[in-house]
Amino acid sequence: MSISALNSYLPKPCAPSRPCARPPRATPTKLFSQPPTLASLSDPHVLRLAETLEDSIASSSCPPPLQKLRDISSQSLLTTPWPSRKDEPFRFTDTSFIRNSEVHPVTLAPTQNLDALSGLADSISPNIAIIDGYLVESLSNLSELPDGVFVGRLSDLNSKGLMDKVSKYVSNFQGDLFWSLNGVGAPDVVLVYVPEGCKVEKPLHLRFVSMNRSYKGSKSLPISNPRVLVLVEKGGDIGIVEEYVGGDGDDRCYWTNSVMEVVLSDGAKVSHSYIQTQSLGAAHVKWTSVCQGSKSVYELTEVSTGGKLSRHNVHVKQEGPDTVTELSSFHLSIGDQLQDLHSKLVLDHPRGFSRQLHKVIVAHSLGQAVFDGNVQVNREAQQTDAGQLSRSLLLEPRATVNVKPNLQIIADDVKCSHGAAISDLEEDQLFYFQARGIDKSSARKALIFSFAAEVIEQFPDATLQKKVGNVIRTLLTPALPSR
Repeated sequence: MSISALNSYLPKPCAPSRPCARPPRATPTKLFSQPPTLASLSDPHVLRLAETLEDSIASSSCPPPLQKLRDISSQSLLTTPWPSRKDEPFRFTDTSFIRNSEVHPVTLAPTQNLDALSGLADSISPNIAIIDGYLVESLSNLSELPDGVFVGRLSDLNSKGLMDKVSKYVSNFQGDLFWSLNGVGAPDVVLVYVPEGCKVEKPLHLRFVSMNRSYKGSKSLPISNPRVLVLVEKGGDIGIVEEYVGGDGDDRCYWTNSVMEVVLSDGAKVSHSYIQTQSLGAAHVKWTSVCQGSKSVYELTEVSTGGKLSRHNVHVKQEGPDTVTELSSFHLSIGDQLQDLHSKLVLDHPRGFSRQLHKVIVAHSLGQAVFDGNVQVNREAQQTDAGQLSRSLLLEPRATVNVKPNLQIIADDVKCSHGAAISDLEEDQLFYFQARGIDKSSARKALIFSFAAEVIEQFPDATLQKKVGNVIRTLLTPALPSR
């Protein structure tokens, strides 16, 4: 049953001018074509939002994998409620900002006001521009890609063999409500395919821009649902730079609900750089799902500074032995912002290796940060080496961070560790600078700026390191306390 069909069975809200009248006793009971329990488990708000997203998608035929994605997501939303603070995954994440807004999808690819973005295609190559969830070819440049590499819309793919592979992997993993909303509302899937043994020398830059925005206080929240599938065959190697920007206006309101799925075959490698600098009035919800074959390498370096509500869900599953996973993230909250990272790493095979470093600075009294990192070492994952470390720097007395690092270990021959620290700058660190003639204010600035450097230095490209470092320095300078 589709979202629209089930929604017709749900009670409609009463008009505010008059109460609902009690139906006559003789009125026969309406028969459900679906079990009544399904309607009782459904959330009317979720169904109405899902139906709005469904109606915004063009009714023309779509590739089988995309149709499969929409069908699975629709079925999931029939029994998925809107998350509340009573739900453990959202215990410290308040989504009422989205819930109380008037959400409406961006229905068409942008065709106007693109002159200001004309430099996107020339800035970094190869690159593609995804505006409000739609790939815009006129702003993309893929001229330097090797033969056999495909980057483009799934609907433009004319290879049946590759289409069958995509169908095998799309929706191989199921996330939460936001994952399913993306599956219903994604206008297409951007496919990045690297054939066996192919190494892409230059990183592929995916630039996501939100052009459809509303003013703060309007309650309107335009939503875009970009979706990307990265499929790397055996021995393939590619660097991905995933960047989200919001255009002009520091407090414009919109909602980017994004999903990226990464599939690495045996011996493949993906270096994934993720940068999020969207508007401070925006909602940014991101899912990254990774499936790794044996001897594959996945490296994620993340810097997130934007969004009134920013949540990144990372799910990595090692599906072969001798697999390497490295996750490094830095979050910055300079205003009334919530920066949230939920990660889960599942190790099912011997000799897996993983390292996770999470750092966050909260530089505002109303700023918040959340880190929930789970490493699951199952019984067959013997000789695993897994480490996890979280460090949080609070620069204001009422700044808040909620940290939950945890290891679940069933295997008995492992080397695993985790740790967490939350503090302001230590006095002995400041004293070290002051003893060398550096005043306290300059010492604090140097130490705070350098706090993020450990993550920024993980970006594989020096130009990217410099660019991100300048962004953080610009944001932190006016937010630094004068004490």
